[in-house]
Amino acid sequence: MFSDLSKTAVDTHFHVFSAGIAQAGARYAPAYDAPLSSWQGQAGPLGVHRGVLVQASFMGSDNTQLLAELNRWPDMLRGVAVVGPDATLGTLQPLHQAGVRGIRLNLAGISHELDSWSGAAPLWAALQSLGWHLELHTDIGRLPQVLAQIPGDTALVIDHMGKPEAVSAHDATVRALAQRARRGQVHLKLSGAYRLGGRDPGQLARLWLGELGAGRLLWGSDWPCTNHESLANYPVLLKSLHGWLDDEAAVSAVLRANPQRLYWAE
Repeated sequence: MFSDLSKTAVDTHFHVFSAGIAQAGARYAPAYDAPLSSWQGQAGPLGVHRGVLVQASFMGSDNTQLLAELNRWPDMLRGVAVVGPDATLGTLQPLHQAGVRGIRLNLAGISHELDSWSGAAPLWAALQSLGWHLELHTDIGRLPQVLAQIPGDTALVIDHMGKPEAVSAHDATVRALAQRARRGQVHLKLSGAYRLGGRDPGQLARLWLGELGAGRLLWGSDWPCTNHESLANYPVLLKSLHGWLDDEAAVSAVLRANPQRLYWAE
């Protein structure tokens, strides 16, 4: 095991699951196992010794496997769980003790109207109390609509480069997120390039670097790249970050300083 985990590179977005395990009604159920040991075997040799385990959407709010892995590897892992809008501080405190540091709202392919979350004041307050963030995954171009429904003081982590309609500072998604970042805590993951609908990930990464600054960017492999498994080549996924930014100081911040501060600072 890497001797000093506080200085290691961090993968802030990957999943583990077992074949055939999915919530009732899920649009996807994996036909293969994606164990933590496989992620470790691919990430470790490349210098990535810490990770943020994100609850897969098809597993719903059953965070059992996520919590088991966090409890087994308390220094190596942090987690992002899925909960319902009725969750309270009492619901979240045991998850915090296990290493969860945020909740995920994956709206890809479903309604982006958050009617059921409009009365979630206890949950928003609990996130603030624990120092957690809300992780958002939206369809292309839909992030501004969702941001307008989230309390302005909620810390945010945006999945898969925000998925704007255009790689432009004038795009509505870019404008909305840059404005939000000026008054609140916002991070964005440089991940999931294959989920951008053909938009150039390097151009988009550099746009976000200019709009948000290196200190707000994170990197995630999205391993094992569900529904895009042919692209789950870990060396290529990691190397892509260097190509996107072409700035070693920024890459170091994205891989080390930023995630260590966000997920491991107490």
